[in-house]
Amino acid sequence: MSTPTPSANAAQRTRTGGDLVVESLQALGAQTVFGLPGQHALGLFDALGRSALRYVGLRVENNAGFAADAYARTARTVAPLMVSTGPGALMTLAALQESAAASAPVLAIGSQVPAAGLGGGRHGYLHELRDQSASFRDVVKSVHSARTQSQIPSAIAEAWESALSVPHGPVWLEIPQDVLLAPVDPDVPPVRTLTVRPHVPEPRPELIEAAAELLSAAERPAILAGGGVVRAGAEAELRALAERLQAPVATTFGGKGAFPWTHPLSLQSWLEDRHTTEFLADADVLLVLGSGLGELSSNYHTFRPRGRVVQIEADAGKLAANHPALGIHADARLALRALRETAGTREDDTAPGRVRALLDRVGERIASQGLTLEQDVLAAVREALPPRAPSFWDMTILAYWAWSAFDARHPNTMHSAQGAGGLGYAFPAALGAAAADPTRPVLAVSGDGGAMYSLAELATAHQYDAPVTWLIVDDGGYGILREYMTDTFGRATGTELARPDFAALAESFGVPAVTSSPERLRADLAAALAAPGPSVVVLPALLRMFAPTHLGDSTDSPTSESEQSAPTVDANCS
Repeated sequence: MSTPTPSANAAQRTRTGGDLVVESLQALGAQTVFGLPGQHALGLFDALGRSALRYVGLRVENNAGFAADAYARTARTVAPLMVSTGPGALMTLAALQESAAASAPVLAIGSQVPAAGLGGGRHGYLHELRDQSASFRDVVKSVHSARTQSQIPSAIAEAWESALSVPHGPVWLEIPQDVLLAPVDPDVPPVRTLTVRPHVPEPRPELIEAAAELLSAAERPAILAGGGVVRAGAEAELRALAERLQAPVATTFGGKGAFPWTHPLSLQSWLEDRHTTEFLADADVLLVLGSGLGELSSNYHTFRPRGRVVQIEADAGKLAANHPALGIHADARLALRALRETAGTREDDTAPGRVRALLDRVGERIASQGLTLEQDVLAAVREALPPRAPSFWDMTILAYWAWSAFDARHPNTMHSAQGAGGLGYAFPAALGAAAADPTRPVLAVSGDGGAMYSLAELATAHQYDAPVTWLIVDDGGYGILREYMTDTFGRATGTELARPDFAALAESFGVPAVTSSPERLRADLAAALAAPGPSVVVLPALLRMFAPTHLGDSTDSPTSESEQSAPTVDANCS
């Protein structure tokens, strides 16, 4: 993806409010901007076109938001997103909800109707809303506005600081059309310096001391590591503490890669499994890092801890929100460093054996269901994907398998839309990651239903020659919803879909495509990922989910680890 150069006559152009926006972003270190132009935002985009900022334009605002989300996650910085008023702004809401759930620092900048139309005056401007920012307040971390040109640099700096303060998150800033278009007073110099001081919560020493005492004295400590560990870059600190305490570590789906998959203390991430749920519940001290113990991380709230819970979380609102805990409001990396320095060393040569026994129980449960196709497909993806290549997963059956069974191998390389749970995330997100680092191939994984949300971005992939391979698993409908409805109601309604020939459609956009099979998938994916530019691999396959355990089944009720129960094999719980 090339970087544009300013036009030859840029120096002679009159600076506008749009230039103040662009200058402010550059002063804060921005390099890439995502978005889609619209009538009220033309002053913004005109200034962007005369700047050194790289612009990546997508075809739908929601997809532009997903691309910015992925850029923010992978580059670990603020990703600016520019859109227009009304429909353009509102189209970003689903993407910004995902960014909020995943703590991705996206700075969404939207235009507004002329300043005279603000405040609900109902003047009948195009795209006019009585209170556009009200639509964003329950979605983003903070809402900002600049109603005069003098306010623009400070408003952008304030929004940038909010997005980067821990916990990270998306923010919304809006600027009226006439403010963006109006000439800047010639006496106002270009914006060169803006200072931000993002807040990072530090742990209280007395709480660290109390947590260290609990963990050091525990008989069966365990750790659940969430996405907050990955966002804080605290993987080394987590491993050091786990080894000091000899504490088994499970990762949430958002925490994939936070702890080495094959480490003797790794419980991996089988959180939708009652054996794992029971193992964690049986810990006499459970350290929860960077997770709110929400629906997915608690096996749909079937997790019932019997010991003490120590929860370290950067979002104060999540502390003890689901379970009583010794709550420590802090960035995961700072807290882990303090714990590592304070906690004593535990000697426990039984921990690796208990981990192995747990993983054996999980393996026996899955093996009893005969789902070899699904495991073979997931293994083929893992073998084809280079170890450090990022992957982005839509809400589809293969992704649900990947949450539990996929070895991310490296932190911050596996991302999905499981925060907000919307469709259409994977492909535009992969385009955003490719903009962050075009030197590595990127994988996107979608079902055919989710793929239909993002087909227009095949044009984007071709336009920017993005190194993104899109794996589309085509099962003729919304596969996971088909399973849910059939299991619950005995039939599925509204889940079957007519769809195009995805390979032929991709080729029509100038994107090479191949229709694969489970037997050829590894080779086809590897070849696509190794080739320059975008590509599509279509896999016609009807995949099934492993049986859930949160619904309850009297034939499989494991007793606690402390009671040393014999391994049991799960029946189909669906």
